[in-house]
Amino acid sequence: MTYFAEWNKKIEDNSNEKAFSDFVEHYYETEQHAYDLILQGYPKFPLNSTAKELAKALEYEDDDMVSFLGFLDGINESLKTPLNLDEIEDDTRINLDIDYEKLLYNMHEAQAPWLFKLDSWTNVFSEEKIEEIGKRYRTDHIAVSKKIVGRNDPCPCGSGKKYKNCCGK
Repeated sequence: MTYFAEWNKKIEDNSNEKAFSDFVEHYYETEQHAYDLILQGYPKFPLNSTAKELAKALEYEDDDMVSFLGFLDGINESLKTPLNLDEIEDDTRINLDIDYEKLLYNMHEAQAPWLFKLDSWTNVFSEEKIEEIGKRYRTDHIAVSKKIVGRNDPCPCGSGKKYKNCCGK
């Protein structure tokens, strides 16, 4: 079974609620630390190496390649060239060519404040840029209702007639 298949199996198996909760908590802590390392080392962090070497550089424990694949699953949408996660093994060459703006936006999308509020983002963007990306996310996700034309309102086609006597027939 591939690391990615094991990751999917682990993340979907919540039969033991306590074990699942512990696993997820540990995963979030490890994920946060990995992103912090990447952002602190921006732009010189070694993001082009084998999966095993990259997991070690991001301080994943040697036996935690499954969680590392979970990390790759999370960052994959923010890569300029997405990875085929099903094919990743210890010696698979990985290039994490990150689109940092997309990454920050996607962290907002994932509703992960423990990631998008990392202080190390200031190594990548100015405070203003960080706020601009957060504002763009919020603006993109504002619910807007369409104005409903009433029967006796002027028709939106511009004819000057009431809607019920024009396009509303």
